[in-house]
Amino acid sequence: MIATIPDRDSLAEHGIAVRGRIYWHPTTSQLYSHALARGEAQLAEGGALVVDTGAHTGRSPKDKFIVREPGSESRIWWGDVNAEISEESFDRLRAKVAARLGEGDVYVVDAFAGADPAHRIGVRVVTESPWHALFARTLFIDPTGDELAEMETDALVLHAPSVTAVPEEDGTRSGTFICLHPSRTEVVIGGTYYAGEIKKSIFTVMNDRLPLEGVFPMHCSANVDDDGRVAVFFGLSGTGKTTLSADPERSLIGDDEHGWADEGVFNFEGGCYAKVIRLSAEAEPQIYATTHAFGTVLENVVMDERGILDLDDDSKTENTRGAYKLEQIANALPAKRAGQPSAVVFLTADAFGILPPIARLTREQAMYWFLSGFTAKLAGTEIGVTEPQPTFSACFGAPFLPQPPSVYAHMLGEKLDKHPHVSVWLVNTGWTGGPFSQGRRMPIRATRTLLDAALSGELEGVEYRIDETFGLEVPVEVPGVDSALLDPRSTWADPAAYDANARELAQMFRDNFVRFEDVAPGVSATGPRA
Repeated sequence: MIATIPDRDSLAEHGIAVRGRIYWHPTTSQLYSHALARGEAQLAEGGALVVDTGAHTGRSPKDKFIVREPGSESRIWWGDVNAEISEESFDRLRAKVAARLGEGDVYVVDAFAGADPAHRIGVRVVTESPWHALFARTLFIDPTGDELAEMETDALVLHAPSVTAVPEEDGTRSGTFICLHPSRTEVVIGGTYYAGEIKKSIFTVMNDRLPLEGVFPMHCSANVDDDGRVAVFFGLSGTGKTTLSADPERSLIGDDEHGWADEGVFNFEGGCYAKVIRLSAEAEPQIYATTHAFGTVLENVVMDERGILDLDDDSKTENTRGAYKLEQIANALPAKRAGQPSAVVFLTADAFGILPPIARLTREQAMYWFLSGFTAKLAGTEIGVTEPQPTFSACFGAPFLPQPPSVYAHMLGEKLDKHPHVSVWLVNTGWTGGPFSQGRRMPIRATRTLLDAALSGELEGVEYRIDETFGLEVPVEVPGVDSALLDPRSTWADPAAYDANARELAQMFRDNFVRFEDVAPGVSATGPRA
């Protein structure tokens, strides 16, 4: 770390005049020291840094804005997901953030987003908070010394959580704001200490930039076996992307954000950001170990006066999080990139308890389920979500899509056409035996067994049945899995109640897909039957 004073080296190129010290490329130890000294974090037994994000314990999707400006407005998917804000309002908020950053010490992190040198961007995060700087160092990819000396800033994040907007003056909904200017590739964040906003803002940038380069950006985890067979796992928060991709028998490419280029799959990030509520040392040993390791940032995890963590305590939020370097997972792939996928998995946490634990999809069904993006928002992931809520999130990542879903769906279709060997699977990690209030969560051991069978090719020759409502191909028997689990209707105490709920869910699918009829002609016929 180099501590400088403004007249020697400043952030003037970004319009920030710093009166305090600028900490360029600080180390993990130094950021620990600063966060602890400022009383903004606590040290847990084992070495993790524990922080509290205050009122915001999840993302604030209604406070995310994109600037309507000539260079990008024709390609943006305007509406509820991408609310517009004027350039004047953006500049006003930017000036407020810049002024706050200039008042005291600031921390600067330069890193990459994208493990493929052909498609990566240089990211600079400027923040007033040492632990947020550590989060940025953890989640993005560290440059080498030579790369650092030559790298340019392609995307700038100005982060001042202590700054709040004035809605009537600044054009925001509340005091919280996460604003992206696409042409400048600048993000300003204020009013929230939830660190995930930094990560997801850059994901949004990559989702806007990569399609222009012919690269398919994906909200997915990815891993690869010893034979080079790559699997990607699409899914929203809480569906199991991180847990299921951290397979000790496979090498982890990444847990959340990837690109699919002509050369193969590559991670956008250098770290993981996992939910840790009720994390089990038995079921998820590698992720559990990171919660007791130096360098990990734990958000809103409860610990006692001795520094002992209680991962089961949800008194602050269900959305407790751990940020850790990918290398903390023993079998992480150092290159963070691999070849073409052999399997695509759509993860859904079905709160209705209707969908089977695994099903094989045709190419057209894959398009249907990708555009539908069905899952349940899990408690704490977003503000106001206190129990699972069935939702349809286009492309399994609508909150992070700056462009219309059709752009990403067409790219998926093109990839499946170009690589016909790719198998596509739907995996329900949600409920069985009834809906959320009555059933139970799908056993993780059964899910892992089913995935192992699918990814190894064991399910190619087994007998399948066709689900009467959803038209899905469901295996009848899989070694090591209770056959009753494969037939969701048989797990319900009242089969008639299952039928009624299945009809209700099927109608929700049909109602939702009306908006995509023109996007994928003929694909709707592969959806649930009336």
